[in-house]
Amino acid sequence: MSLKARLAQLFRHAFAVKSEAKPLTAEERALLDHIATKVVARRMDTPMVLLLESVGPMNFLGSQALHALSPLINLVGRAEETDRIAHVLERRDSIQQLITLIETKSGKTSSRSDA
Repeated sequence: MSLKARLAQLFRHAFAVKSEAKPLTAEERALLDHIATKVVARRMDTPMVLLLESVGPMNFLGSQALHALSPLINLVGRAEETDRIAHVLERRDSIQQLITLIETKSGKTSSRSDA
């Protein structure tokens, strides 16, 4: 096998991200539902969906930022909720599920097709 073929085989899955096989737990779903309810109640559904769509690919970085900033956030909020939100955001599919919940609760549907 040539060097080029070995390198191609070695790097074929170098940047692959494992898909999340297990679904969200009932507690995680309840947390996302609570967040979606608060967003819709404050009529922030459109700006939040726009924000989530634009930063969705970086949700893991956002979860790590929550972990890093948790001492400051916990001054005004509860530590348990901050940790739970950060853990849910570590999952790749959580942002899309939150967007779907917000759109469902606000009565809006996504105009783009997920193919």
